[in-house]
Amino acid sequence: MKIVEQIKAPVAHEMELFEKKFQLAMASRIALLNRITHFIVNRKGKQMRPMFVFLVAKMIGDGQVNDRTYRGASVIELIHTATLVHDDVVDDSLKRRGFFSVNALWKNKIAVLVGDYLLSKGLLLSIDNGDFDLLQIISVAVREMSEGELLQIEKARRLDITEDVYYDIIRKKTATLIAACCSLGACAVSPPGSPDVEKMREFGEMIGIAFQIKDDLFDYGNERIGKPTGIDIKEQKMTLPLIHTLQVASKKDRKWLINSVKKHNRDKKRVKEVIDFVKDNGGLEYAVKAMYDYRDKAMVILNTYPDSEYKQSLELMVEYVIDRKK
Repeated sequence: MKIVEQIKAPVAHEMELFEKKFQLAMASRIALLNRITHFIVNRKGKQMRPMFVFLVAKMIGDGQVNDRTYRGASVIELIHTATLVHDDVVDDSLKRRGFFSVNALWKNKIAVLVGDYLLSKGLLLSIDNGDFDLLQIISVAVREMSEGELLQIEKARRLDITEDVYYDIIRKKTATLIAACCSLGACAVSPPGSPDVEKMREFGEMIGIAFQIKDDLFDYGNERIGKPTGIDIKEQKMTLPLIHTLQVASKKDRKWLINSVKKHNRDKKRVKEVIDFVKDNGGLEYAVKAMYDYRDKAMVILNTYPDSEYKQSLELMVEYVIDRKK
């Protein structure tokens, strides 16, 4: 059994029902919208985010979920899908998971409007059902994701990212959505003011940060992975291995590194030289250690809960995040 199927096993029934509810949540009276949302649904990924919602809810709720859990999972997937559609427009990307992106098939204007539509459907799903506690969690996540993207763009122009700023960016850009999944799962089944909501938010944040560091490491790998080696350098993204290398490098080497990323980031030979320099100066080892530190922090939180098949799946999820090949 593949690891994703193992993770999914204790919530397989809920995920099946969720798919139907999610399709209903996307429905519109506009034929064009329905065509596009049908296209999106049929090219879905592993759906890790709703899995987080259901696994956390069942771990905390003694194996039970409720209508709020399904709405929380639908909201997070609607918001996540909206951000992916918008990201493809921002990045001028014509492919998503090996298929044409929405903007490639229907152009940017329609893609932006579809993203807006999905965002509004997610917010209205919470409002129409009075799930204001769930709405607050997701609204904070949307705000932080936007701030993280803009902070990265601002810093990329000057390449002056410190490690603290890097963690601020990835916490907001990547970790906040996984944190929202976990806190939504807890919030949906817990009484108001339950400490589990914040505990699970922290758990999700730790996993999200480890996830992004793993993504950074892919840029230096030779395996066949989801993005070509050196793409972060080509896009002038400051990742943890590079930031650490800049911190420990001599003034002369630091100047060469910054100049390489700023002015020679399209030169394949120069990019390879940068990758080799980062590897030779401990950048990868430093990032790997940081990734495992965040993994361990997530496990410490998880181990405050009694053993169950849902907890085991969440443990598997944490391991999957750092062991995945793409």
